[in-house]
Amino acid sequence: MTFAVFAGLAGFVSGRQSPGTSRSGTALLTPEEQKHLRNVRQLTFGGQNAEAYFSWDDKQLIFQHLGADVPCDQIYTMPTDTPDGKPATPKLVSTGKGRTTCSYFFPAGDRILFSSTHAASADCPPKPDYSHGYIWPIYNTYQIYTAKPDGSDLKQLTNAPGYNAEATITRDGKRIVFTSTRNGDLDIFTMNADGSDVKQLTHELGYDGGPFWSYDGKKIVYRAEHPKTPEEISNYKDLLAKNLIRPGNLELWVMDADGGRKHQVTHNGAANFAPYWLPDGKGIIFASNMADPKNGRDFDLYVINEDGTGLERVTYHPGFDGFPMFSSDGKKLVWASNRNGTAPHETNIFLADWVE
Repeated sequence: MTFAVFAGLAGFVSGRQSPGTSRSGTALLTPEEQKHLRNVRQLTFGGQNAEAYFSWDDKQLIFQHLGADVPCDQIYTMPTDTPDGKPATPKLVSTGKGRTTCSYFFPAGDRILFSSTHAASADCPPKPDYSHGYIWPIYNTYQIYTAKPDGSDLKQLTNAPGYNAEATITRDGKRIVFTSTRNGDLDIFTMNADGSDVKQLTHELGYDGGPFWSYDGKKIVYRAEHPKTPEEISNYKDLLAKNLIRPGNLELWVMDADGGRKHQVTHNGAANFAPYWLPDGKGIIFASNMADPKNGRDFDLYVINEDGTGLERVTYHPGFDGFPMFSSDGKKLVWASNRNGTAPHETNIFLADWVE
């Protein structure tokens, strides 16, 4: 599941600029951001591009795109580098039907993973009713699929009714973690790479989702919002019945791979999401609006130790920065950002060297 973070393929890769500079020639990074980020490059130019994740050899990215010519999110891949240094042309690898989200590479590089609504309808699912406020749609027609990197040999992994998405896979390629409403609530499950042996890991009322495996496959970091008061519980259940959630207060959690030893990492009352493990495997990078929660949509990247100590801000751009992921060697960071956009809500993919 991604934020509502949109323009067409015509502007998808048309921009061209010097590394580290914006279209106007100004720096892409603020002075504060250069503590951890260097040699930044913008990889997409136009539309809404999000959830970009490295292949395990760090040579490719897989991500979702929405634009004027692509009215419903679809999955694309593109190389992280090109021989001439010019922006690469993304390749469509999903069906082009329905809505897709949450794509990922299998470690061997021979398969990709994503969720799609295309089996229920080739049409784009209806947008949510924003009269409910800032909400996320939980489309109950999402199923998880795997395919070859070019999109061929499509196979469905999940068949349970409801929302099935937010899937990632262990480094050994054996186990997938994902979010599903199959048992009536938004919970985290794991399954084998072929879709068998499904196990439920969370049972708390509320939204548990966005899970990522630790490098050794022994832990899972995720985001959660657990309503406590009768009013909160009622509001949560009412929205969930409409296939919606309101992500006002998402905290980060960590649990063992079997669902044991759950512990809360953040306690700031903001919307914290998109956690990913730091290269040392001890800390977490994530997105949060904690600096300005009343604004709601001003998100930045932060790092924090697994025990909740050592919080440090990484980005300072006014707008959206989210969906961070490290390369396998820990030397690069990819993320999505509104910076350097030429249209409202334009969100692009950026790649930078990571400095400890």
